[in-house]
Amino acid sequence: MTAPTPPGVFITFEGGEGAGKSTQVARLARALAPHRTVTTTREPGGSVRAEEIRTALLAGIAKPYGPFAEALLFSAARIDHLDRLVRPALASGEVVLCDRFMDSTRAYQGAAGGLDAIAVAALERVVVGPTRPDLTLVFDLDPEIGLARARARAAGQRASQEASQEASQAGQGAPDRFEAEDLAFHRRLRDAFRAIAEAEPMRCVLVDAAQDPDAVAQAVRRAVAARLPDLLDDTEGRTDAA
Repeated sequence: MTAPTPPGVFITFEGGEGAGKSTQVARLARALAPHRTVTTTREPGGSVRAEEIRTALLAGIAKPYGPFAEALLFSAARIDHLDRLVRPALASGEVVLCDRFMDSTRAYQGAAGGLDAIAVAALERVVVGPTRPDLTLVFDLDPEIGLARARARAAGQRASQEASQEASQAGQGAPDRFEAEDLAFHRRLRDAFRAIAEAEPMRCVLVDAAQDPDAVAQAVRRAVAARLPDLLDDTEGRTDAA
């Protein structure tokens, strides 16, 4: 008899710039891969059309039109991403690890950008519907440290481009639309993400992202083991920092 397909699991990674989410998505994916089929993705992006919208958004094309227009573009990308990647993967019993999701719209366009919370909630209700994360890991970091990390990352990208003489995309390696915002914006972001984690403790776990990557990875795995023990037991959470 064929074993039943396990239920899909949706884990999202949230936080400000330079918090190390992408690194931890990859590390958790490696930890889970021996046990389950894992799909890693990101927002905006994750599907061909959504990646095209991502390029426009991070270039700042929507910024002059205000946070509502920006939120609409994020929503358009999210609809395509959910329909083409996330929902089919969950229906197939996969574990989906997503670098940013609905909480980033709440924080970036809502709390930090000034878009009314009622409008944000309405968009979320229509676009996300029942496809809510089973677990959200909120990476908490002083925005000054995060922005310094983001600048160092951008500098490394520029150096790599110059060394290979392949800087074909204008502006690649420069701060993106959101990294370029002032420190006050990023402080509002941090406050917003912390408020989300506090308001929804059954879904969210706050992770100290100021630690070194190995310590953060262990914290992530402990959180997954505690909230989703069928995915990862706490022994793996304590010992696997590869």
